[in-house]
Amino acid sequence: MAKNKVQFQKGLSVGAFLSMYGTEKQCYEALFRIRWPEGYICPEC
Repeated sequence: MAKNKVQFQKGLSVGAFLSMYGTEKQCYEALFRIRWPEGYICPEC
């Protein structure tokens, strides 16, 4: 069976992953920062 390359990234241990994304709130905030690095800006405004 092939390895999932996303699942097995070098340099990010399980402990580090859980400390960064261990809760739903942490995941949400990380995705928000990735999607809108300079804060949310309404595309209609």
